[in-house]
Amino acid sequence: MRVKRCFAAGVVCILLMGCVFAAHAVTFEVTEGNSTCIKAELNASFSISYNSTNGTREAVFMLPSSAVVGSGSSCGGADVPPALDLAFGAAHVLSLQFSSDGRLYRVANISLQYNLSDTDIFPQASSAGLVSVMTNASGISARVNSTYRCLSSTSVSLEAAVTISFSGVRMEAYMPSANLSTDESVCSADQTSTTFAPTQPPKPTPPPSPLPDPVRGNYSVTNGNGTVCLKALMGLQLNITHTSKSQNKTVSEILNLQPNRTAASGSCGVTVATLTLSEDLTNLSFTFTLNATTQKFHLSAINVSAFWSDMTDRFEAGNVSLDLLQCSVGRSYMCSAKQTLAVVPTFSINTFSLQLQPFNITANQFSAAEECRVDQENMLIPIIVGAALAGLVLIVLIAYLIGRKRTHAGYQTI
Repeated sequence: MRVKRCFAAGVVCILLMGCVFAAHAVTFEVTEGNSTCIKAELNASFSISYNSTNGTREAVFMLPSSAVVGSGSSCGGADVPPALDLAFGAAHVLSLQFSSDGRLYRVANISLQYNLSDTDIFPQASSAGLVSVMTNASGISARVNSTYRCLSSTSVSLEAAVTISFSGVRMEAYMPSANLSTDESVCSADQTSTTFAPTQPPKPTPPPSPLPDPVRGNYSVTNGNGTVCLKALMGLQLNITHTSKSQNKTVSEILNLQPNRTAASGSCGVTVATLTLSEDLTNLSFTFTLNATTQKFHLSAINVSAFWSDMTDRFEAGNVSLDLLQCSVGRSYMCSAKQTLAVVPTFSINTFSLQLQPFNITANQFSAAEECRVDQENMLIPIIVGAALAGLVLIVLIAYLIGRKRTHAGYQTI
C-alpha cells in the first residue's frame, strides 16, 4: 500500500475557544496499487485536559499541515476494516476506521493517540507517555458512492477530557474511482431549511398514533477468525428528550430501530465486549463487562449519538456506570417482556423479545438462557392463581363430603 498527501489551495479559519487558528486544507489519500480507496480533505482541532504539576490544564492545538498518512492506514480486506491514520508531531495519531452495510458507509470509530511527553503541547505534564482514547459515536455517515461533506464545525467527544472539532470536511471511503464523487451526502449542520409564512391558519395537529412494537433484529459481532463472539436478538425503541425545531420546546420523541437499515459492529475481549448499532444518523453503543470473580456479565455502559429531523442540535448522551442485564457467563440473557433501560434522565431504551450473549458463544449459537425477573414473575402469577383455584376447589369438595356424611348420619336404616 502506498499513501500520498497533497495541499489544496485556500486558507480555512477556525474559531476555537476565543482564538483564531489558520490552517491549510490538506487532502489525505490512501491507495492500494493504482486504486484509491479513501480520500479526505479536513481540518481538525483538539482540546485535551491533562494533569500538570500546577493542577489541571487544557491543551488546544490543530492538526498541522505537516501531518502524513500513517502506516496503520489500509484499504481493508478480510476481517480488516478500511482505516485512515494521520500521524503528526511527537507520535500523535488521529485514526478513522470505516464500515459499510452496502447502502451507507460510516466512520465506525475515531481514536486519538497523544503523547504527554510532548512538552510543546503538554507543558509541565505530571505524567509522560502515550495515551489512547476512542469513541464509537462519530456521527459521520454517507451514502455509498457519495462524498461526505461537512464544512461547518462539528465536535466529537472521545472521553470527558478529549474533544475533537472537525471542519471543512470532504471525505469518501470505498471509492469506485480516484476522484471524490460529485454526489454529496451533506451533514445536518450544513443543511438549511426555509420556513414560509402560512396563508391560512394551521389545522390542528391530530394526536400521534401509538408507535407499534419494534421489529426484532438479529445482530452479531465476529472476532478476527470470523467466529461469532457476541450475539443479540432484540427489538429496540429509543426514547429521547430534546429541543424540537418545529415546536421550539422540549419534547420526548420515540423511534424504533429498524434492523434492515441498521449496521452492527463492535469488538470482543476477554472481559469487555462492545456492540455498536448504526442507522443513518443514529449510533447506539452497548458495552458488556465480565466479572471474573462472580463469573457473571452485565451491561455496564450505553452511549448514543443521534440527529433526528426535528432536533435543533445533535443529541449525545451516555452512562458508563450501569449494572443491567446480569447473567452467568456461559449462558444467554433472555427477556421476552418489555424492559426499560434507564440511561440518563433524557434518554432510555425499551427492549422487546431480548436474548443476548456477549461471551463464551459456541458454534455461533446461544447457550442455555437465564430468564429475566419480569418473565419469571409473569410465569409465577398464573401458577399462584392456579394453585389458589385448586385449593378453593379442594376446600369446597371437602366441605361437601363432610356435609353429606352428616346428613346420612341423621337417619336409621329400616
